[in-house]
Amino acid sequence: MSKPRLIAFYLPQFYPTKENDEWWRPGFTEWTNVGNAKPLFPGHYQPRVPADLGYYDLRIPEVREKQAELAREAGIEGFCYWHYWFAGTRLLDRVFREVVESGKPNFPFCLCWANHSWYKKVWDPSKGKDKLLIKQTYPGEDDYVAHFKAMLPAFKDSRYMKVNGKLIFGVFSSDIPDKKLFINTWNRLAKENGLQGFYFFARICVEKEKKALLDAGFDAVFIETAQTLNIQTYEFSRFFWKVVRKFTTIPKVNTYKHYTKLFHKQYDFNEKVIPCVMPNFDHSPRSKHRGVIIVGSTPQKWKEFLISVFKRIQHRPNEENIVLIKSWNEWGEGNYLEPDLKFGKDYIIATKNALEGE
Repeated sequence: MSKPRLIAFYLPQFYPTKENDEWWRPGFTEWTNVGNAKPLFPGHYQPRVPADLGYYDLRIPEVREKQAELAREAGIEGFCYWHYWFAGTRLLDRVFREVVESGKPNFPFCLCWANHSWYKKVWDPSKGKDKLLIKQTYPGEDDYVAHFKAMLPAFKDSRYMKVNGKLIFGVFSSDIPDKKLFINTWNRLAKENGLQGFYFFARICVEKEKKALLDAGFDAVFIETAQTLNIQTYEFSRFFWKVVRKFTTIPKVNTYKHYTKLFHKQYDFNEKVIPCVMPNFDHSPRSKHRGVIIVGSTPQKWKEFLISVFKRIQHRPNEENIVLIKSWNEWGEGNYLEPDLKFGKDYIIATKNALEGE
Protein backbone atom coordinates (compact mmCIF):
# COMPACT_ATOMS: atom_id res chain seq x y z
CA MET A 1 0.00 0.00 0.00
CA SER A 2 1.64 3.26 -1.11
CA LYS A 3 0.90 6.83 -0.13
CA PRO A 4 -0.24 9.18 -2.93
CA ARG A 5 2.09 11.92 -4.12
CA LEU A 6 -0.09 15.02 -4.32
CA ILE A 7 0.97 17.59 -6.93
CA ALA A 8 -1.11 20.75 -7.28
CA PHE A 9 -1.25 22.81 -10.47
CA TYR A 10 -0.12 26.39 -9.81
CA LEU A 11 -1.22 29.42 -11.84
CA PRO A 12 1.28 32.32 -12.06
CA GLN A 13 -1.33 34.80 -13.42
CA PHE A 14 -1.36 37.11 -10.36
CA TYR A 15 0.83 40.05 -11.30
CA PRO A 16 0.66 42.64 -14.11
CA THR A 17 2.52 41.99 -17.36
CA LYS A 18 3.17 44.10 -20.45
CA GLU A 19 1.16 41.73 -22.63
CA ASN A 20 -1.89 41.69 -20.36
CA ASP A 21 -1.77 45.47 -20.09
CA GLU A 22 -1.99 45.64 -23.90
CA TRP A 23 -4.51 42.84 -24.44
CA TRP A 24 -6.89 43.61 -21.59
CA ARG A 25 -6.29 46.79 -19.59
CA PRO A 26 -3.50 48.32 -17.49
CA GLY A 27 -2.94 46.35 -14.31
CA PHE A 28 -4.95 43.32 -15.44
CA THR A 29 -4.33 40.09 -13.48
CA GLU A 30 -6.39 37.03 -12.64
CA TRP A 31 -7.89 39.02 -9.77
CA THR A 32 -9.59 41.35 -12.27
CA ASN A 33 -11.96 38.58 -13.35
CA VAL A 34 -12.30 37.16 -9.84
CA GLY A 35 -13.27 40.49 -8.31
CA ASN A 36 -15.78 41.27 -11.09
CA ALA A 37 -17.61 37.94 -10.80
CA LYS A 38 -21.35 38.06 -10.12
CA PRO A 39 -23.81 35.34 -9.08
CA LEU A 40 -25.73 34.05 -12.12
CA PHE A 41 -28.55 32.30 -10.26
CA PRO A 42 -29.91 32.10 -6.68
CA GLY A 43 -27.38 30.49 -4.35
CA HIS A 44 -24.50 30.81 -6.81
CA TYR A 45 -21.33 31.30 -4.75
CA GLN A 46 -19.77 34.39 -6.34
CA PRO A 47 -17.70 36.41 -5.91
CA ARG A 48 -15.12 34.25 -4.16
CA VAL A 49 -12.90 36.26 -1.85
CA PRO A 50 -9.44 35.06 -0.71
CA ALA A 51 -8.85 34.95 3.03
CA ASP A 52 -5.40 34.35 4.55
CA LEU A 53 -3.40 35.55 1.54
CA GLY A 54 -5.77 38.27 0.34
CA TYR A 55 -5.63 39.55 -3.25
CA TYR A 56 -1.94 38.80 -3.47
CA ASP A 57 0.76 39.87 -5.89
CA LEU A 58 3.05 36.95 -6.81
CA ARG A 59 6.01 39.28 -7.28
CA ILE A 60 6.22 39.37 -3.47
CA PRO A 61 8.46 36.53 -2.18
CA GLU A 62 6.66 36.40 1.18
CA VAL A 63 3.44 35.46 -0.61
CA ARG A 64 5.14 32.53 -2.33
CA GLU A 65 6.62 31.39 0.99
CA LYS A 66 3.18 31.47 2.62
CA GLN A 67 1.69 29.47 -0.26
CA ALA A 68 4.34 26.79 0.19
CA GLU A 69 3.67 26.74 3.93
CA LEU A 70 -0.06 26.20 3.35
CA ALA A 71 0.63 23.52 0.74
CA ARG A 72 2.87 21.62 3.17
CA GLU A 73 0.09 21.84 5.74
CA ALA A 74 -2.26 20.20 3.21
CA GLY A 75 0.18 17.35 2.57
CA ILE A 76 0.96 18.46 -0.98
CA GLU A 77 4.37 17.30 -2.17
CA GLY A 78 4.93 20.06 -4.70
CA PHE A 79 3.53 22.57 -7.19
CA CYS A 80 3.22 21.97 -10.93
CA TYR A 81 3.71 25.45 -12.38
CA TRP A 82 1.91 26.27 -15.61
CA HIS A 83 4.63 27.17 -18.10
CA TYR A 84 4.12 29.28 -21.24
CA TRP A 85 6.47 28.95 -24.22
CA PHE A 86 5.53 30.25 -27.67
CA ALA A 87 8.36 29.44 -30.08
CA GLY A 88 10.96 31.28 -28.03
CA THR A 89 8.64 33.70 -26.24
CA ARG A 90 8.01 33.06 -22.55
CA LEU A 91 4.98 34.64 -20.92
CA LEU A 92 4.06 34.87 -17.24
CA ASP A 93 7.52 33.57 -16.44
CA ARG A 94 8.68 36.04 -13.77
CA VAL A 95 7.36 34.07 -10.80
CA PHE A 96 8.95 30.77 -11.75
CA ARG A 97 12.21 32.46 -12.80
CA GLU A 98 12.49 34.04 -9.36
CA VAL A 99 11.65 30.76 -7.63
CA VAL A 100 14.51 29.07 -9.50
CA GLU A 101 17.02 31.93 -9.21
CA SER A 102 16.39 32.66 -5.52
CA GLY A 103 16.11 29.05 -4.34
CA LYS A 104 12.96 30.04 -2.46
CA PRO A 105 10.57 28.79 -1.38
CA ASN A 106 12.30 25.54 -0.54
CA PHE A 107 9.38 23.54 -1.90
CA PRO A 108 9.37 20.91 -4.68
CA PHE A 109 8.11 21.78 -8.16
CA CYS A 110 7.69 20.55 -11.71
CA LEU A 111 6.31 22.09 -14.90
CA CYS A 112 3.39 21.65 -17.25
CA TRP A 113 3.63 23.34 -20.64
CA ALA A 114 0.36 25.19 -21.36
CA ASN A 115 0.94 24.79 -25.08
CA HIS A 116 -2.26 26.26 -26.46
CA SER A 117 -3.00 29.48 -28.33
CA TRP A 118 -4.56 32.35 -26.38
CA TYR A 119 -7.85 33.88 -27.50
CA LYS A 120 -9.69 36.84 -26.06
CA LYS A 121 -13.21 35.42 -26.11
CA VAL A 122 -12.17 32.52 -23.90
CA TRP A 123 -12.09 34.90 -20.93
CA ASP A 124 -14.41 37.63 -22.18
CA PRO A 125 -17.54 36.44 -24.04
CA SER A 126 -18.66 40.05 -24.55
CA LYS A 127 -15.92 40.42 -27.19
CA GLY A 128 -17.89 38.47 -29.79
CA LYS A 129 -15.75 36.31 -32.08
CA ASP A 130 -12.51 34.81 -30.84
CA LYS A 131 -9.59 37.20 -31.20
CA LEU A 132 -6.19 35.53 -31.38
CA LEU A 133 -3.77 37.01 -28.87
CA ILE A 134 -0.78 34.73 -29.41
CA LYS A 135 -0.56 31.58 -31.50
CA GLN A 136 1.11 28.38 -30.38
CA THR A 137 3.38 27.05 -33.13
CA TYR A 138 5.89 24.21 -33.38
CA PRO A 139 8.82 25.28 -35.60
CA GLY A 140 10.66 22.02 -35.09
CA GLU A 141 13.74 20.57 -33.45
CA ASP A 142 15.68 23.82 -33.11
CA ASP A 143 12.86 25.31 -31.07
CA TYR A 144 12.67 22.21 -28.87
CA VAL A 145 16.40 22.58 -28.21
CA ALA A 146 16.03 26.28 -27.35
CA HIS A 147 13.09 25.48 -25.09
CA PHE A 148 15.06 22.81 -23.22
CA LYS A 149 18.08 25.07 -22.77
CA ALA A 150 15.90 27.88 -21.43
CA MET A 151 14.51 25.58 -18.75
CA LEU A 152 17.75 23.72 -17.96
CA PRO A 153 18.46 25.70 -14.74
CA ALA A 154 15.10 24.51 -13.42
CA PHE A 155 15.70 20.91 -14.53
CA LYS A 156 19.00 20.88 -12.64
CA ASP A 157 17.45 22.34 -9.48
CA SER A 158 17.43 19.91 -6.56
CA ARG A 159 13.79 20.80 -5.90
CA TYR A 160 12.64 19.54 -9.30
CA MET A 161 10.30 16.57 -8.83
CA LYS A 162 11.05 13.18 -10.37
CA VAL A 163 9.65 9.71 -10.96
CA ASN A 164 12.31 7.04 -10.66
CA GLY A 165 14.98 9.65 -11.30
CA LYS A 166 13.24 11.17 -14.34
CA LEU A 167 12.05 14.78 -14.41
CA ILE A 168 8.26 15.20 -14.31
CA PHE A 169 7.05 17.35 -17.21
CA GLY A 170 3.46 17.79 -18.37
CA VAL A 171 1.92 18.91 -21.65
CA PHE A 172 -1.53 20.50 -21.70
CA SER A 173 -2.42 20.01 -25.37
CA SER A 174 -1.82 16.89 -27.44
CA ASP A 175 -1.65 18.99 -30.62
CA ILE A 176 2.15 18.77 -30.91
CA PRO A 177 2.50 17.52 -34.51
CA ASP A 178 5.80 15.71 -33.98
CA LYS A 179 5.37 14.30 -30.48
CA LYS A 180 8.09 11.68 -30.84
CA LEU A 181 10.60 14.26 -32.03
CA PHE A 182 9.83 16.49 -29.04
CA ILE A 183 10.10 13.63 -26.54
CA ASN A 184 13.23 12.09 -28.10
CA THR A 185 14.96 15.49 -28.38
CA TRP A 186 14.35 16.36 -24.75
CA ASN A 187 15.35 12.94 -23.46
CA ARG A 188 18.56 13.12 -25.49
CA LEU A 189 19.38 16.61 -24.23
CA ALA A 190 18.63 15.59 -20.67
CA LYS A 191 21.14 12.75 -20.80
CA GLU A 192 23.73 14.97 -22.47
CA ASN A 193 23.38 17.29 -19.47
CA GLY A 194 23.77 14.62 -16.81
CA LEU A 195 20.04 14.04 -16.24
CA GLN A 196 18.22 10.72 -16.53
CA GLY A 197 15.48 11.90 -18.87
CA PHE A 198 11.85 12.85 -18.49
CA TYR A 199 8.67 11.36 -17.14
CA PHE A 200 6.24 12.96 -19.61
CA PHE A 201 2.53 13.19 -18.95
CA ALA A 202 -0.19 14.73 -21.13
CA ARG A 203 -3.76 15.93 -20.73
CA ILE A 204 -6.58 14.25 -22.62
CA CYS A 205 -10.27 15.13 -22.83
CA VAL A 206 -11.56 11.72 -23.87
CA GLU A 207 -10.32 8.19 -23.30
CA LYS A 208 -9.73 7.44 -27.00
CA GLU A 209 -6.81 9.92 -27.08
CA LYS A 210 -4.80 7.87 -24.59
CA LYS A 211 -3.36 5.16 -26.86
CA ALA A 212 -1.92 7.59 -29.42
CA LEU A 213 -0.13 9.59 -26.73
CA LEU A 214 1.30 6.54 -24.97
CA ASP A 215 2.43 5.13 -28.33
CA ALA A 216 4.18 8.45 -29.04
CA GLY A 217 6.26 8.06 -25.90
CA PHE A 218 4.36 9.77 -23.11
CA ASP A 219 4.66 7.93 -19.82
CA ALA A 220 1.17 8.75 -18.58
CA VAL A 221 -1.95 10.82 -19.24
CA PHE A 222 -4.54 12.58 -17.14
CA ILE A 223 -8.17 13.22 -18.01
CA GLU A 224 -9.68 16.71 -17.90
CA THR A 225 -12.98 15.89 -16.18
CA ALA A 226 -14.29 19.47 -16.17
CA GLN A 227 -13.93 19.51 -19.95
CA THR A 228 -15.71 16.15 -20.10
CA LEU A 229 -18.60 17.65 -18.15
CA ASN A 230 -18.75 20.45 -20.69
CA ILE A 231 -18.68 18.08 -23.67
CA GLN A 232 -21.11 15.63 -22.06
CA THR A 233 -23.64 18.32 -21.18
CA TYR A 234 -23.44 19.74 -24.68
CA GLU A 235 -23.64 16.44 -26.57
CA PHE A 236 -26.43 15.12 -24.35
CA SER A 237 -28.67 18.04 -25.33
CA ARG A 238 -27.06 19.55 -28.41
CA PHE A 239 -30.26 20.94 -29.96
CA PHE A 240 -31.63 22.16 -26.62
CA TRP A 241 -28.49 24.12 -25.79
CA LYS A 242 -28.27 25.53 -29.31
CA VAL A 243 -31.73 27.04 -28.91
CA VAL A 244 -31.34 28.08 -25.27
CA ARG A 245 -28.00 29.82 -25.86
CA LYS A 246 -29.55 31.91 -28.59
CA PHE A 247 -32.15 33.47 -26.36
CA THR A 248 -30.93 33.15 -22.77
CA THR A 249 -27.82 33.22 -20.61
CA ILE A 250 -28.33 30.00 -18.65
CA PRO A 251 -24.97 28.56 -17.51
CA LYS A 252 -24.08 24.86 -17.61
CA VAL A 253 -24.49 23.72 -14.01
CA ASN A 254 -23.51 20.32 -12.61
CA THR A 255 -23.42 19.06 -9.04
CA TYR A 256 -20.27 17.97 -7.25
CA LYS A 257 -21.93 14.59 -6.72
CA HIS A 258 -22.34 14.22 -10.47
CA TYR A 259 -18.74 15.24 -11.05
CA THR A 260 -17.37 12.63 -8.63
CA LYS A 261 -19.63 9.90 -10.10
CA LEU A 262 -18.48 10.78 -13.62
CA PHE A 263 -14.87 10.76 -12.48
CA HIS A 264 -15.07 7.21 -11.14
CA LYS A 265 -17.04 6.06 -14.18
CA GLN A 266 -14.70 7.44 -16.82
CA TYR A 267 -11.30 6.92 -15.16
CA ASP A 268 -9.31 3.91 -16.20
CA PHE A 269 -7.25 3.37 -13.07
CA ASN A 270 -4.29 1.69 -14.66
CA GLU A 271 -0.77 2.89 -13.98
CA LYS A 272 -0.59 4.94 -17.16
CA VAL A 273 -3.45 7.21 -16.07
CA ILE A 274 -2.84 9.83 -13.40
CA PRO A 275 -5.94 10.82 -11.43
CA CYS A 276 -6.60 14.56 -11.72
CA VAL A 277 -9.05 15.70 -9.06
CA MET A 278 -10.83 19.00 -8.45
CA PRO A 279 -12.04 20.40 -5.11
CA ASN A 280 -14.45 22.73 -6.92
CA PHE A 281 -14.99 24.37 -10.31
CA ASP A 282 -16.72 27.52 -11.59
CA HIS A 283 -15.49 29.08 -14.82
CA SER A 284 -18.00 31.95 -14.75
CA PRO A 285 -15.51 34.65 -13.56
CA ARG A 286 -13.72 34.18 -16.90
CA SER A 287 -16.51 33.18 -19.27
CA LYS A 288 -19.75 34.30 -17.58
CA HIS A 289 -22.71 32.13 -18.60
CA ARG A 290 -20.67 30.14 -21.17
CA GLY A 291 -18.64 28.33 -18.50
CA VAL A 292 -19.14 25.08 -16.63
CA ILE A 293 -20.19 25.53 -13.00
CA ILE A 294 -20.08 22.81 -10.36
CA VAL A 295 -22.21 23.43 -7.28
CA GLY A 296 -22.45 21.68 -3.93
CA SER A 297 -18.78 21.09 -3.14
CA THR A 298 -17.84 21.12 0.54
CA PRO A 299 -14.60 20.24 2.38
CA GLN A 300 -16.24 17.05 3.66
CA LYS A 301 -17.28 15.93 0.16
CA TRP A 302 -13.79 16.76 -1.10
CA LYS A 303 -12.25 14.63 1.65
CA GLU A 304 -14.58 11.70 0.89
CA PHE A 305 -13.80 11.97 -2.82
CA LEU A 306 -10.04 11.97 -2.18
CA ILE A 307 -10.29 8.90 0.06
CA SER A 308 -12.26 7.04 -2.62
CA VAL A 309 -9.60 7.88 -5.23
CA PHE A 310 -6.70 6.98 -2.94
CA LYS A 311 -8.20 3.54 -2.32
CA ARG A 312 -8.28 2.80 -6.04
CA ILE A 313 -4.57 3.55 -6.54
CA GLN A 314 -3.10 2.18 -3.33
CA HIS A 315 -1.53 -0.74 -5.22
CA ARG A 316 0.70 1.50 -7.35
CA PRO A 317 4.44 1.80 -6.84
CA ASN A 318 5.14 4.74 -4.56
CA GLU A 319 7.17 6.76 -7.09
CA GLU A 320 4.41 6.56 -9.70
CA ASN A 321 1.48 7.00 -7.31
CA ILE A 322 0.83 10.59 -8.39
CA VAL A 323 -2.43 12.45 -7.91
CA LEU A 324 -2.78 15.79 -9.67
CA ILE A 325 -4.89 18.41 -7.92
CA LYS A 326 -6.46 20.98 -10.19
CA SER A 327 -5.72 23.40 -8.71
CA TRP A 328 -3.87 25.22 -5.97
CA ASN A 329 -4.91 28.71 -7.04
CA GLU A 330 -7.09 28.85 -10.17
CA TRP A 331 -9.37 31.48 -8.67
CA GLY A 332 -10.75 32.48 -12.07
CA GLU A 333 -12.09 28.92 -12.41
CA GLY A 334 -13.39 28.81 -8.84
CA ASN A 335 -10.90 25.98 -8.64
CA TYR A 336 -8.50 26.28 -5.71
CA LEU A 337 -7.41 25.01 -2.30
CA GLU A 338 -6.23 28.33 -0.91
CA PRO A 339 -8.35 29.74 1.93
CA ASP A 340 -11.39 31.85 1.11
CA LEU A 341 -13.81 33.77 3.31
CA LYS A 342 -16.49 31.06 3.19
CA PHE A 343 -14.49 27.95 4.10
CA GLY A 344 -11.22 29.31 5.49
CA LYS A 345 -8.58 26.56 5.54
CA ASP A 346 -11.11 23.72 5.60
CA TYR A 347 -10.18 22.35 2.16
CA ILE A 348 -6.53 22.29 3.19
CA ILE A 349 -7.39 20.46 6.40
CA ALA A 350 -9.63 18.03 4.51
CA THR A 351 -6.81 17.25 2.06
CA LYS A 352 -4.41 16.45 4.89
CA ASN A 353 -6.97 14.34 6.73
CA ALA A 354 -7.75 12.32 3.58
CA LEU A 355 -4.05 11.70 3.01
CA GLU A 356 -3.61 10.51 6.58
CA GLY A 357 -6.79 8.41 6.50
CA GLU A 358 -8.51 10.36 9.23
